[in-house]
Amino acid sequence: MNFSKSLVAILASSVILSACGNSGDAKSGSKDTTAAAAPANNAASDKALEMIAASDCTTCHRLNKNATGATTGPAYSDVAAKYSPAADTTVDRLVKKIVTGGSGVWGSVPMTPHPALKEADIRTMVNYILTLKN
Repeated sequence: MNFSKSLVAILASSVILSACGNSGDAKSGSKDTTAAAAPANNAASDKALEMIAASDCTTCHRLNKNATGATTGPAYSDVAAKYSPAADTTVDRLVKKIVTGGSGVWGSVPMTPHPALKEADIRTMVNYILTLKN
C-alpha cells in the first residue's frame, strides 16, 4: 500500500514539474490570460503583462491569491509583499532566481529554470510584479 502512495506522489510531482517547465512558446495556443486581467497603469505595465502572458509563468503563478485556478508557485502579489522593490539588489536576485530556478523560498516544489528568457524581459516582468504589493 505504501508503494502505491509513493508512486502516486511521484507521478503527481512529475506532472507539476512538467507543467512548470512548459516552453511557453506561442505555438501552444493555450495561454492563461490571468495576467492580462490586471489593471495596467502605463505602457511599462502593459509590456510586462504581455511578457508574462506570453511566457510559461502563469502555469504556476497568478497575479493574486483570489485569481482562479490552482497554482504551485506563489501569487505575484505575495512575491511583491515579501520583497522590497526599494532595494537595488532585490530585482537582481529575483532575475537570477528566475533564470536559474530553485526551491526552498516558497516551499519544496522547485521553480524550473528559465535560461531562454532575456534578462531585460525578466527585469521588466519583475519590476512590474513588485508593484503589485497590496
